[in-house]
Amino acid sequence: MTTPTPIQDVDFEFDNGSFNSAAFATATLSNWQALAAVIDHTLLKPDATRDQVESLCDEAIRYRFACAMVNPVWVSTAVGVLSGTGVPVGVVIGFPLGASLVSTLHQEAAALIRLGARELDMVIPIGLLKSGNYLAVQNTIHTVAIVAHHHGVLLKVILETALLSMEEKLRGSELAILAGADFIKTSTGFASSGATPDDVALMRGVAGNRCGVKAAGGIRTLANVKALLEAGATRIGASASVAIVRELGAE
Repeated sequence: MTTPTPIQDVDFEFDNGSFNSAAFATATLSNWQALAAVIDHTLLKPDATRDQVESLCDEAIRYRFACAMVNPVWVSTAVGVLSGTGVPVGVVIGFPLGASLVSTLHQEAAALIRLGARELDMVIPIGLLKSGNYLAVQNTIHTVAIVAHHHGVLLKVILETALLSMEEKLRGSELAILAGADFIKTSTGFASSGATPDDVALMRGVAGNRCGVKAAGGIRTLANVKALLEAGATRIGASASVAIVRELGAE
């Protein structure tokens, strides 16, 4: 197993190359199909039923969303519906508290990948981050990244920005990137608030062009999406995905 670079050895200048958020936003908002391609169509409520999950997947196929994002118990169902369509299944792990054992995360990631998940959204160990135990945070994420990348699976790391100070958002973003995150993500949608343009801009400032930034939590309108894309988001997580793309002309 590759050992991640200790966070204490990293220079926090955050000069990581430029990312043209304005150009990306313009291209993504040029038509509803381009917008749908960067939206994770999401159903994570605890009382979601099989019928609702199957409907989510049918909508993901119809509108060609980036993925259908579900809870672990529904991965097999989603894989069954989406098989052969080209739309991947995404799943959350260590969700929504970010308080799982490293061994649990490793096993959960491996099991869900075996079931067919192609994107993993994991919650950063929030309490460890706030305790200043940066190496433990980085090692936790790196453990999942190794499993994901061995199988060609994307890893998105959720910071839960509503619970973090400015310094913690900066540290958490850098830790996740160093540990192998393909995206850093704002929120679970289960905290007191979700994605904001300010947080996305801060995360993009850390990421530069090293990884994607996913905005999630409380995103319900095309205006919300536009502001977040212009701030630097390259992926959107939403349960109101169909309504959002319909604002841009989808039927």
